[in-house]
Amino acid sequence: MTATLPYLDASLPVAERVADLVGRMTLPEKVGQMLQLNAKDGVDALVTDFHVGSILHASPENVRRAHELTAQTRLGIPLLVAEDCIHGHSFWEGATIFPTQLGMAASWDPTLLERVARITAVEAAATGIHWTFSPVLCITRDLRWGRVTETFGEDPHLIGELAAAMVRGYQGEGLDDPTAILATAKHFAGYSETQGGRDASEADISRRKLRAWFLPPFERVAREGCRTFMLGYQSMDGVPVTINSWLLDDVLRGEWGYTGTLVTDWDNVGRMVWEQHIQPDYTHASAAAVNAGNDMIMTTPQFFAGAQDAIARGMLDEARIDAAVARILTLKFELGLFEDPRHPDTEAQAAVIHAAEHATFNLDVARRSLVLLANDGVLPLDGGFEADAEGRATGSTTVRTVAVVGPSADDQHTQLGDWAGNSGQADWLPEGHPRELTTTVLDGFRTLSPEGWAVTHARGADIVKLGPNPDGEFFPDGQPRPLAATSAPVDEAQLAQAVAAAKDADFVVAVVGDCIDLVGETKSTATLELLGGQVALLDALAQTGTPYVVVLMASKPLVLPASAMNANAIIWAANPGMAGGRAIAEIALGLVEPSGRLPISFAAHVGQQPVFYHQIPGQHGSRYADLTQRPPFAFGEGLSYTTIEYSDLQITQTQLTEADTVRASVTVANTGTRPALETVQVYVSDVVTPVTWAAKELKTYVQVELAPGEQRTVDLELPVAACTIVDAHERRVVDPGEFALLVGPSSRDEALLRAEFHVS
Repeated sequence: MTATLPYLDASLPVAERVADLVGRMTLPEKVGQMLQLNAKDGVDALVTDFHVGSILHASPENVRRAHELTAQTRLGIPLLVAEDCIHGHSFWEGATIFPTQLGMAASWDPTLLERVARITAVEAAATGIHWTFSPVLCITRDLRWGRVTETFGEDPHLIGELAAAMVRGYQGEGLDDPTAILATAKHFAGYSETQGGRDASEADISRRKLRAWFLPPFERVAREGCRTFMLGYQSMDGVPVTINSWLLDDVLRGEWGYTGTLVTDWDNVGRMVWEQHIQPDYTHASAAAVNAGNDMIMTTPQFFAGAQDAIARGMLDEARIDAAVARILTLKFELGLFEDPRHPDTEAQAAVIHAAEHATFNLDVARRSLVLLANDGVLPLDGGFEADAEGRATGSTTVRTVAVVGPSADDQHTQLGDWAGNSGQADWLPEGHPRELTTTVLDGFRTLSPEGWAVTHARGADIVKLGPNPDGEFFPDGQPRPLAATSAPVDEAQLAQAVAAAKDADFVVAVVGDCIDLVGETKSTATLELLGGQVALLDALAQTGTPYVVVLMASKPLVLPASAMNANAIIWAANPGMAGGRAIAEIALGLVEPSGRLPISFAAHVGQQPVFYHQIPGQHGSRYADLTQRPPFAFGEGLSYTTIEYSDLQITQTQLTEADTVRASVTVANTGTRPALETVQVYVSDVVTPVTWAAKELKTYVQVELAPGEQRTVDLELPVAACTIVDAHERRVVDPGEFALLVGPSSRDEALLRAEFHVS
């Protein structure tokens, strides 16, 4: 009988199995384990020639083929199969696609997001996926950036709450759970501090600023066990994050004690050669990346030869390769892949992919993702309805006509958003997800409007027209460039159809915004205005005299024209997923109460940025010479169909030390006639600080259900240790002195009650 090799003996400790396996590997096998390559063009060469440790963007057929080939290799080391399961199992046909991160952030509900991630993990695991590149912990700073939709918005505390919840959901009760997948905290760190909103540009951030706002969400998930971190594309102070030893060694692995696995973003190592021009060749770039502590090198096939050449030339110690490989193998052992490679399971797929309970929950998430920004009383339509057994509005005594117009009213791809179906990252779903799984806004009104109501439709406008990219079809690394998008001209025939429909209707629902061609990596926008014929459409609707509701279905806050700002109601829907159209119709008809709150502020003009609420005081004046700095819609805002009043903010003990807890209470009353889910927001202002600091910061919040006429005393608790600043020496400290506790329904100063406490 042949003795079991130690690395194949599941009874041995993981560290012992790792050490045994690393000791048996050749240098090419070890370097190959550090490679994660794109499976778009097949996997045979990746496994047999590169000894690849991980694949991504693999079609279902390529996943199966890769496993077959890996089982035949000398050591039989299983693959890590990775995919961008960002807000659902993005590129599996028919999987549950939730609202984007920005949409889900409007719920302000970590419990909700944890379950989203858990469902995504269950669906992904059934298809053989072990690793998702989610969640995104970047802070939105410039609304022109193409990846705003992937973030949780502008506030570090809210980002930390929601990101930690998603990590828990993905990783489940432990990696040995067959439905657990690896979570990835990205993009570490400061990637979103762009120049001019341009993706991956140099991020001009001091270390103190990083520690103040950009790093805290990452530190939280690092300490809570997020097993992988992805590095940003950008450079800071001239040093790409890929080789930023201060960030990777001193902070992440040093101060935070992080022992997880680092993965570069797409071709970060190659970009140092062909884009950033700080390495002369792939040998130097490979050595620099490994010496900086990178483990998994994404989509840089030249790393295979480059790393081996660097060792031969004495530029890289093989021990650094061994350490990186050990971290990768540790993940594989902890996932149990040597005992069960977790191949695709067709029986499990049939049971869990878009299961009925997943679809039902997705509708709940979509409802919570919608934010009512303005309402003069037109919503809910006709005063609102009850739902019958099928969820349809019932009880109408008057026949009405609703005209559902706009380029996004019946566009499933805009509704699903980036990283979903045919958004461009995968080629095996050219038509996207099955159309019948998505309920568009038009579908929602046709399905749910009261019996006898008429629902008409006209597109009304186009958004962009596409043409060849003037810089060429491909980037220098061979990746395709996106088509160039320019604002579409006004189509007079389309416009006339929409105006006619509006004139014949009792209500108009105009669904406008951006589209998938204006969203994502390499697709930042120079403007925030509604493009194409959309402004002309809204202007014309305003002239009809028919009450109209604007639904802004957009990947980020856009600048709204006067005809939108003066609409009878405005609903923001940040790519609300498969069930989003139904949720919008439900809220408009009063079948569901609006409860979303903005995780991000709107700008009145693209030049007004930045508009995030936690600004540093000290500028000259409070406005531009030609424009206010006040955002039209601010972080934390959102309406319901009732009225809520705050009063009687009390702090139990006002003289505190850093070891104490601020205990306070506030009275919240529903003074209207409909129920509400109120998000009670708690901000802190450090009154006098030794260094400049944000005027106020969100520190905690509580969500309270209130029946009509109900009044509740809400208890609030906040550790004094959370009331910190980062001082001039980059230390996070509680600065003794006077503090203000600010409590209310949004970040607006005039909406907040104030009570003071003193820290000695």
